[in-house]
Amino acid sequence: MATASEARRCATARLREAGIESPDHDAAELLAHVLGTTRGGLAIVGVLTAPQRTAYDALVDRRAAREPLQHLTGTAGFRHVDVRVGPGVFVPRPETELLAGWAIDRAREVSGHVPVVVDLCTGSGAIALSVVTEAPGASVHAVELDHAAAGWAERNLAGSGVHLVEADMVDALPELDGQVDVVVCNPPYIPPEAWESVAPEARDHDPGLALWSGDDGLAAMRVLETVAARLLRPAGWVGAEHADVQGEAAPAVFASAGRWSDLRDRRDLAGRPRFLTARLAR
Repeated sequence: MATASEARRCATARLREAGIESPDHDAAELLAHVLGTTRGGLAIVGVLTAPQRTAYDALVDRRAAREPLQHLTGTAGFRHVDVRVGPGVFVPRPETELLAGWAIDRAREVSGHVPVVVDLCTGSGAIALSVVTEAPGASVHAVELDHAAAGWAERNLAGSGVHLVEADMVDALPELDGQVDVVVCNPPYIPPEAWESVAPEARDHDPGLALWSGDDGLAAMRVLETVAARLLRPAGWVGAEHADVQGEAAPAVFASAGRWSDLRDRRDLAGRPRFLTARLAR
């Protein structure tokens, strides 16, 4: 029988060989999941039982085959919340936390009325849940087109007060036209030609609707520009994530419309272009 530390070392080596970027982290997360503890709690775990080792080895094999870690544990951490994820929904990424934080800050700045925030392409609901958690006075609405993803969002947003709508963002929430303070969106932005460069965890497991966006990756961004203009009140804010190679092309979509001010592109913690923000002209 192996100790927990021995099993973890073997798993780390297995995951490193498979090309996993964070083999020790993932090995620890999977072991903690099997044992019903935290990564910190692994320090006091001794010998694994045979069923525990079997379950652990099975999860490590699946992770080595590039199944997303979050699908195996069933949850993804995002800012101060955990959301349930699995097949059929996009797994939220850490870099998107900055966009969510920006939206939260803008909602907190609103005065004189209840801030209204709309999260388009909500997926798991991670951004919307973060906003309503960290800006609890806000009226938060979330929109998702894909039926399977909307099911995950419904579970994650249950009891949060977020208003979830399963719809195309093109014509969603007409009752809010001209009344929204912040529109936030992590749209699909990958062009088909980039298929080979996309990590297997995303390419093979995230829903295609959350990944691919026309020949240049900006089809959804163009739709978002018009939808945000419809929803926002004068001087309202929009924030949208994009690929790191779209630091000029994505803001250009908004610049060419001629109705936005304070347009700028923002970088993630690694210094890569990550999301644009703009304000609807008064």
